[in-house]
Amino acid sequence: MTLEQLRLFIAVAEREHMTAGARALNVTQSAASAAIAALEDRHEVRLFHRVGRGITLTEAGRLFLTEARAVLARATAAEHVLDDLGALRRGTLRLVASQTIAAYWLPALLAAFRRQYPALSVDLAIRNTEQAAAQVHDGEADIGIVEGAIDDPALAHWPIGEDRLLLVRAEPFPDTPLTAAWMQQARWIMREEGSGTRSTLNQHLRRLGIDPDTLDIALVLPSNESVRTAVEAGAGIAALSSLVVAPGIRAGVLHAVPVPFGPRPFFGLRHKERYRSRAAEALLAFITAHAGIAPGQ
Repeated sequence: MTLEQLRLFIAVAEREHMTAGARALNVTQSAASAAIAALEDRHEVRLFHRVGRGITLTEAGRLFLTEARAVLARATAAEHVLDDLGALRRGTLRLVASQTIAAYWLPALLAAFRRQYPALSVDLAIRNTEQAAAQVHDGEADIGIVEGAIDDPALAHWPIGEDRLLLVRAEPFPDTPLTAAWMQQARWIMREEGSGTRSTLNQHLRRLGIDPDTLDIALVLPSNESVRTAVEAGAGIAALSSLVVAPGIRAGVLHAVPVPFGPRPFFGLRHKERYRSRAAEALLAFITAHAGIAPGQ
């Protein structure tokens, strides 16, 4: 049974005339007659009484007319949904981001995006970098934005923003330059393994000739806020995003030291083989335009 057969049946039934129904849909009378005969033969039921040159609905035909109209109405509604999705008049975008990005970098961008596309919903999940990549890989999220590099051949990744790690503690740092020996003797507060902050810090330390495994790590905590709070309480030093520590530095409860960590890129993630929706395209284009980063993949 096809939608075209249903349309022809309804057109003929409403007019109780084969030629008039066919004309209404711009098909030949023989095509309309063949479509209705195919329905009747397939289901072994007569939909019309054929008396002389006239036709009228049988009881089965009257019952079927109600159902056929309902099916076509649902098909029309489904077409409207696809039209709306294509025109960004509706839809939900599943986004996953690592903690620093989700808490400090994305909110203003998402608020502005919603003002431009008020009919689109964004469902944001917060995970560490490895967990976010896994969600994109498994199809649980359409787009990911993370702080650390990802080694997964199934995922495309490209720079989409950046911040900078700052080394902070509760007391002012000495005026003399910090040495590798000083950092190895210091007590550290760390994010958990798998976080973008932890992996980026480890890369910077190795470039400075410091083995991260030799550090005196007092605490390993699962969020930026818990690390920052522990540092503010005097538990040790930590490397955190400039976005995370800026309020504490302004308030005088944290102090930073200029260590040459350099900028830290944020990466967009998508699965190479999964369909990217119009909503995902719109969000990536919006972030690219507002973050000043070259367009991604």
